[in-house]
Amino acid sequence: MYPIFFRLPEWLPLMGGAPITSFGVMMLAAFLTGGYVLRAGMAREGMDPDHGWDLVFMAVIGGIGGAKIYYVLLNFPQLMEQGIGFLFSRGGLVWYGGFLGATALVVWEIRRKKLPLGTMADLVAPALALAYAVGRVGCFLVGDDWGRPTDSWVGIRFPMGTPPTSVARIERDFGITVDPELIEKYGQIVPVHPTQLYEVGMSTLIFFVLWRLKGHENKAGWLFMLWLVLAGFERFIVEFFRAKDDRFFGILTLAQIISLAIVAVGAVGMARTRKA
Repeated sequence: MYPIFFRLPEWLPLMGGAPITSFGVMMLAAFLTGGYVLRAGMAREGMDPDHGWDLVFMAVIGGIGGAKIYYVLLNFPQLMEQGIGFLFSRGGLVWYGGFLGATALVVWEIRRKKLPLGTMADLVAPALALAYAVGRVGCFLVGDDWGRPTDSWVGIRFPMGTPPTSVARIERDFGITVDPELIEKYGQIVPVHPTQLYEVGMSTLIFFVLWRLKGHENKAGWLFMLWLVLAGFERFIVEFFRAKDDRFFGILTLAQIISLAIVAVGAVGMARTRKA
């Protein structure tokens, strides 16, 4: 994989030698992608498309802040061990935390600009779906958020992943016992489900579904509620293939419980906003 695209020249003040990571580049690309999709929708609705960048800015601030806060809450013991430096580490961005943080600031900005909330939610939905797909490409390139060990044709090894897909890390960090036959065949770096690519494909498909239904005749907000249902189901399914250590609810992870709640909210919302 390509965790680092290149490093800045050493002669640059302050930033000399700093790495330009694939995850950072794709995160930027995700926000830009979402912004362009949102602007196109706002222009179609006769709104000032430049307001779309204001919403993207709020999404960046709220998204990164919320993602980091959620990560810290999930890994509080590490914060106690490592101190304040843990808050400013490069890693540690959790999607659901970012979604909640970004939603709060974006809704605040929509209200502040007196834009129609329901209509804006429908315009945001396809932008979110495609931006999420682009962002997950970054996770793939940096070798993060991979899945459980597999010997199927889709399996990919991440020797330079964060962390690498080594037998020791899989068994120690995620409590997964690796099949001895897999170790005999591949050695200490075993192939895993590329769950990042699963999400890229599924979220891209969701984008096309939402884009196709953008002219729906239901009440404003219905498309956003549909995105909640589809995105919740997508994450729920992918979590079964993820290497996770937070299966606090039997075979279900914390993310799956949140996904089911999001699906429920979306389903109720769709029922309330459908055409009478």
